Amino acid sequence: MDKIKIAIVGIGNCASSLVQGINYYQDKTPSEAIGLMHWEIGGYKPYDVEVVAAFDIDSRKVGREIVEAIFAPPNCTAVFCDNLSKTGAKVSMGKVLDGFSEHMKHYDDKSTFVLSECPEPTKEEVVRILRESGTEILINYLPVGSEEATGFYAECAIDAGVAFINCIPVFIASNPLWAEKFKQNNLPIIGDDIKAQLGATITHRMLADLFKKRGVKIERTYQINTGGNTDFLNMLNRSRLFSKKESKTEAVQSILPDRMDDENIHIGPSDYVPWQKDNKVAFIRMEGKLFGDVPMNIELRLSVEDSPNSAGVTIDAIRCCKLALNTKKGGVLYSPSAYFMKHPPRQFSDDEAYRMTEEYIEGKRSE
Repeated sequence: MDKIKIAIVGIGNCASSLVQGINYYQDKTPSEAIGLMHWEIGGYKPYDVEVVAAFDIDSRKVGREIVEAIFAPPNCTAVFCDNLSKTGAKVSMGKVLDGFSEHMKHYDDKSTFVLSECPEPTKEEVVRILRESGTEILINYLPVGSEEATGFYAECAIDAGVAFINCIPVFIASNPLWAEKFKQNNLPIIGDDIKAQLGATITHRMLADLFKKRGVKIERTYQINTGGNTDFLNMLNRSRLFSKKESKTEAVQSILPDRMDDENIHIGPSDYVPWQKDNKVAFIRMEGKLFGDVPMNIELRLSVEDSPNSAGVTIDAIRCCKLALNTKKGGVLYSPSAYFMKHPPRQFSDDEAYRMTEEYIEGKRSE
């Protein structure tokens, strides 16, 4: 199979886990391939992905080989594959816009960005890099709250004629205007806001679905998350959190038989704990009533390495997007978006989204 050529915006922890994973599975057999939802999609294995271009704004990453840049500070995720083959692809200077929060300048270099002094590219220059590198799919890993920067790269993807996978909670695929732009240009898009393989949101959704199926009335619930990576540091600026909270909250609300009042549901990042690094700890509580209006509650603590937890989902999204490119199918890919993303254009239960995505992979469903 030809390689699926991708470019990445934002060489942070998520990009690090994705690049490591592409290399990690190269010498694995299907029986040894632990941690994958699919070994093969449309004939493509996990290692049939090649990163041919990247963009970042940190001086410790710009200009370096991608396989080196993924280990530069402030990245702090688990290193599970450090024997990476150089490809010659380097990190280009990206567009700053709202790609990082001003408050992050006040932290030490190990925790935050060191803004590169390289000139920012124009849209035409980004488009040229995407075209010359042979990029087929652009992956958006910008920080939460990067509304302008995400729009900029979405436009670049359209102008360059490449597909787009939006892994962050800025609404592109779920925005009808953006969705129509990609459809008109016959380019596939998957989004928005990547789900973890087994993270807080998917666990919360499954519990909510369990309550519904077992006839338990949910009266109140919260999900509180802490972490020590730059994602959590960035989200200390609460003004950047609107879309993140909406994405995570709607992912749970959409499962419930009756929408909960805002005062009875709280879901969102809580605090930055530096020593946690890329480890994310989630606390979930659900209160409800059983038969005879008898009260009950459940509390759960989930601890995961945040970035590898999403990379396995992204590698499936990439391969599903490639299937659409091969069949020249443009616009929103509703089935993969519903299964892989927290805030897809159309919400389905996880069982239904799983079935739809399997049908899509088998060629029984076009989108």
